[in-house]
Amino acid sequence: MNLNKYLDVAPEVAAAVAAGKPVVALESTIISHGMPYPQNVETALKVEEIIRENGAVPATIAIIGGRLKAGLTHEEIEYLGKEGTKVNKASRRDLAVLVSKGADGATTVTTTMIIAHMAGIQIFATGGIGGVHRGAETTMDISADLEELANTPVMVVCAGAKSILDLGLTLEYLETHGVPVIGYGTKELPAFYTRKSGFGVDYQLDTPEELASAFRTSLDLGFRSGMLVTNPIPEEYSMDPAVINKAIEDAVAEAKAQGIHGKATTPFLLAKIKEITGGSSLDSNIQLVFNNARLAARTACALSALN
Repeated sequence: MNLNKYLDVAPEVAAAVAAGKPVVALESTIISHGMPYPQNVETALKVEEIIRENGAVPATIAIIGGRLKAGLTHEEIEYLGKEGTKVNKASRRDLAVLVSKGADGATTVTTTMIIAHMAGIQIFATGGIGGVHRGAETTMDISADLEELANTPVMVVCAGAKSILDLGLTLEYLETHGVPVIGYGTKELPAFYTRKSGFGVDYQLDTPEELASAFRTSLDLGFRSGMLVTNPIPEEYSMDPAVINKAIEDAVAEAKAQGIHGKATTPFLLAKIKEITGGSSLDSNIQLVFNNARLAARTACALSALN
């Protein structure tokens, strides 16, 4: 398959990949759908800066004018930030149509993994992954992120699954599909806004070098699945579990009452939680993304040393 027909890799990213230097992929849904302008652009550029400060090259990923982009210019990030929710939220099912139409797309965890893998990027930092939604036993609402983790060999560094989800079923789904869930410095799955969930992870690893070694071994063994690294939000930004859980329950009830479903569910719930918590959930969200970017960059450096 001639991927170059559709894929544009930024020169700095292509040079780093070719030389075996550390690169970290970043998603673009957080820019277009995650927060308002100009805060979205400021946050995206700050995340790139953090990755550089920790020794790696950032590669923000998106679809612009039908081109799969691995590495965006500041102007392209500004464009996505200003266009906001007018940009299509692009999952795996959307890629072919958006590319064929020459359209724009903000990449989710799923599509960021796909394009990162095409470009030869092995580490990806995000906020939180999607998962099995509450009530999925009747709605079958399960994020494509989980299927991608089962099929695409990219390490995803996140703050756990978003706590709007059914975390127990999300872990069961990942186990069924053979995706290892690693806790960075913890034996407990972090729950995005909070450091604890009550659910255990498969393994605790405590250094970027250990993470890199585990992922390198997975690749050497020929496994096609990714690896999920769950990195707890820093203590000072962690929210009160009682407050956030009540906000989530209220938001889920409202989504159900309004008939919100499918890809509209997560943006609706996050916006409603932000409203209920007076914006403090967004502040926590930004800080955990910064924290994940640091760990991903350090792990990419360690992986580069092994390679």
